[in-house]
Amino acid sequence: MLNQILIFLLDTLLGLFSLALLLRFYMQLLRAPYRNPLSQFLVALTNFIVRPARRVIPGFKGMDLSTLLLAWLAQCILLAGVHMLQGYDFTSTIGIAVAGIALQGLMEIIKMTLYIILVAIIIQAVLSWFSPHNPLAPTLDSFTRPFLGGIRRRIPPIGNVDLSPLFVLIVIQLLLFVVAQLQREIARLF
Repeated sequence: MLNQILIFLLDTLLGLFSLALLLRFYMQLLRAPYRNPLSQFLVALTNFIVRPARRVIPGFKGMDLSTLLLAWLAQCILLAGVHMLQGYDFTSTIGIAVAGIALQGLMEIIKMTLYIILVAIIIQAVLSWFSPHNPLAPTLDSFTRPFLGGIRRRIPPIGNVDLSPLFVLIVIQLLLFVVAQLQREIARLF
């Protein structure tokens, strides 16, 4: 019972923190407008750890690698904590366990990225129906434009209905199936 509570708290706190770091990374990468409440919240929430990490981990071609690495490390710490609370013995195979957690952390970051894109596309589609001039619209547009743009060029709107979000959501669902299978394979190896 206590282990389940601790796992829930660890998963909630570190999972949300990793999500915040990952959102910050993608908002910077995709050049989302900074002057919105979400961007400012993410910066305020994660600045205490990102600023010192930037001194050690340099950026690469406009990418804030320190924020991405911190999101991955948060996922790895989360996974290690959950495994420890579930009774996994790290002492006998520390190298294999570290490699397994590192790969599982990478898969979690990929899965979280796909979910971020999925949710952003759904929110953008709903807002375009009910509140197209919402202050969040430019942020969502800059976030989803790289994914929707290629499909919009190939498939024009049909009867003034843009079907590109539907195609992107289908592709994301297929990729989530692949990631889930990879996670099962990694779990079997370690």
